[in-house]
Amino acid sequence: MQKKVRVKPNSKIQKIEEEADGSLTVHLKSPPVDGKANQELIKVLAEKFNIPKNSIRIKSGFNSRQKLIEINK
Repeated sequence: MQKKVRVKPNSKIQKIEEEADGSLTVHLKSPPVDGKANQELIKVLAEKFNIPKNSIRIKSGFNSRQKLIEINK
């Protein structure tokens, strides 16, 4: 399964919002430095979908706020 994800780093609250088109907006506390926001994104998505972290992969947009995430259940 693939999901389009928009990341908002440096947020005060960590939360996930599902958009009308099926994409996700994820608010992260981590700054977008040294891949910290990407690591937090994978952790948050793993908790939401109740799957291990190694089942989630950033397919594109590693250095962007718009990402394509691949989820293997």
